[in-house]
Amino acid sequence: MPPLPQDPAELADAYRLPAGRHLRVNFVASLDGAISVDGRSGGLGSDGDLRVFRTLRALADAVLVGAGTAAAEGYRPVLPDSAVGRLRAQLGRPAVAPVVVVSRRASLRPDDQLATAAVTPTLLVTCAAADADRRAALTGAGVVLLVCGDDDVDLPTALDALAERGHEQVLCEGGPALFTAALAAGVVDELDLSIAPLLVGGGPGLLPSALPAPPRAELVQALTEDGVLFTRYSLR
Repeated sequence: MPPLPQDPAELADAYRLPAGRHLRVNFVASLDGAISVDGRSGGLGSDGDLRVFRTLRALADAVLVGAGTAAAEGYRPVLPDSAVGRLRAQLGRPAVAPVVVVSRRASLRPDDQLATAAVTPTLLVTCAAADADRRAALTGAGVVLLVCGDDDVDLPTALDALAERGHEQVLCEGGPALFTAALAAGVVDELDLSIAPLLVGGGPGLLPSALPAPPRAELVQALTEDGVLFTRYSLR
């Protein structure tokens, strides 16, 4: 099995997508399918997984994440002087990209760093049923709201809205509920799964609930480093 490239340009080439709209999902999981240790994904990470994480962010037009995952993982904006921002510039990309938070209830605080520290405004995808005062407060804090759906978030409509803004290649970083909803909506093009050589037990998995029609994935790439498998699966 080929090794994970060390050179940033070679690693970017291994994960680069053709032009056009594309939703890829990135996760790290243990051998038994757990996606966190003590509530955070960092316990499963490795140097190689961090390089892939940064590379996928560098190649993406926008980073899509559920509000719960953003809060649990302490999400920050993509900034020009961050490791991802510098890699984006090195690859000839704009140094910044927006983080797009998905929340049916508009559950992002106006004083969250995603709102207050972003160079490119954070986008919040919500629905018409979300509290109007909360939506107004977020707009006042500089967050761009995309209302997609009436009682729940309509992900196909959200991706259309992002594409209209020039964000065609979107990286989704979870969590499991958002991944499940994206699969159910049929909008996932690719799953990039890093498999850590650990057995965790008892933790939440990739999919918290069964899918009505399990999609079949095709393995298109497998690389390795320090016992970790770095896979790419096509769902199209």
